[in-house]
Amino acid sequence: MMKASQRTRFVALQYRDFRLLWLGQLISWIGSQMQAAAILWHISELTESPLALGGVGASRLIPVLLFSLMGGVVADVVDRRRLMLLTQSIMALLAGVLAILTFSGWDRVWLIYLISALLASAVAFDNPARQALIPALVPREHLSNAISLNSIVLQIASIVGPSLTGVVLSVSHVAVIYLINAISFFTVIVALLRMNLPAYTTHSLRGEISLQAMLEGLRFVRRSPMILSTMLLDFFATFFASAETLLPLFAKEILHIGPKGYGLLYTAPAIGAVTTGAILSLFGRIRKQGPLILGSVAIYGLATIAFGLSRTFALSFIFLFLTGAADTVSMVIRGTIRQLHTPDHLRGRMISVNMIFFMGGPQLGEFEAGVVAQGFGVVFSIVSGGIGAILAVIGIMIFFPALRHYDYEPEPVISTPLDSQQKEKEPNGR
Repeated sequence: MMKASQRTRFVALQYRDFRLLWLGQLISWIGSQMQAAAILWHISELTESPLALGGVGASRLIPVLLFSLMGGVVADVVDRRRLMLLTQSIMALLAGVLAILTFSGWDRVWLIYLISALLASAVAFDNPARQALIPALVPREHLSNAISLNSIVLQIASIVGPSLTGVVLSVSHVAVIYLINAISFFTVIVALLRMNLPAYTTHSLRGEISLQAMLEGLRFVRRSPMILSTMLLDFFATFFASAETLLPLFAKEILHIGPKGYGLLYTAPAIGAVTTGAILSLFGRIRKQGPLILGSVAIYGLATIAFGLSRTFALSFIFLFLTGAADTVSMVIRGTIRQLHTPDHLRGRMISVNMIFFMGGPQLGEFEAGVVAQGFGVVFSIVSGGIGAILAVIGIMIFFPALRHYDYEPEPVISTPLDSQQKEKEPNGR
């Protein structure tokens, strides 16, 4: 029987549909993280160019800018589960195509860019639907716990995935990793098919797909200073401090380690994130969210600077660990603030606007890091990026002073039908 402390820590997992999605994502994200690490290594093997590595981020950014707003509108209008079934199937197909092309020797850089762009296009529709679905899977009072657990599963995948990538690269072909990723998407598809959602979460939502509907999401974010400030903070921090992009070159040129060492180093931020996410899940509510999010991003920048100056594997691992820990604190608080301050009929559009910041920052940052590294070296690119993240914190504090004192106090919770429809009772009715 689960202890009381464990029930509090993992309370969101007591809801069957959330648990199905959580487990499905765990396996699927492991495959995706394997592929993300493999693509960077693959590109570095083909070109040995920092600029080419930055091109991976640019290829993912363009679809986000083009389709994310539309993806949010679609997620607010159509059945979110059915939308995810379509996007997950498309991503499985694309990963399979990449595996076949690589196995057959057609592993051209431009083809990898193209498939990366198509995958990002699918994510632009999948991500708003998936995140907007989560509040329908758990009651409002357990939303923060669900977001923390979602963060944990993503970071577990970020540990396991790259580690497996290093092992597979040392004994087999990179195409095997792409094939594994293609198969992994079917775990989410099965989870979605097995869900038993209440009727009000599966029927079509209000509204229509139109330019006016897209603009409504932008106007909502603009009128919500707390949401906008966290989005801007995330964008600028990840734009400047994109150290992971240059890890293949840092591993080879600075630390002089092979693919296994690279795989372990790639997992360091994720290990820090999992550790921090587990600690955060112990708390029912995180207090002083404003100061905490600003401080965590500042630590993220400082750890990035220290990583750029490191010359040993152990120190590099520790500093990357700290970047992951700090980023998780920021991510959980950002996610909770956005979900709590957004009405359901705008949730998909809010998430789609956030995708421009959340994905646009690091993807554009990958290109920026590659350009700077090409001109001034890998170390300068990483260190200057950490400084930029710290300057971003200072700027947000100046232009959004209310964030420095933000501390959301949730309203008293009223029981909803979701409790009786989804929560599985323990033995003896508890």
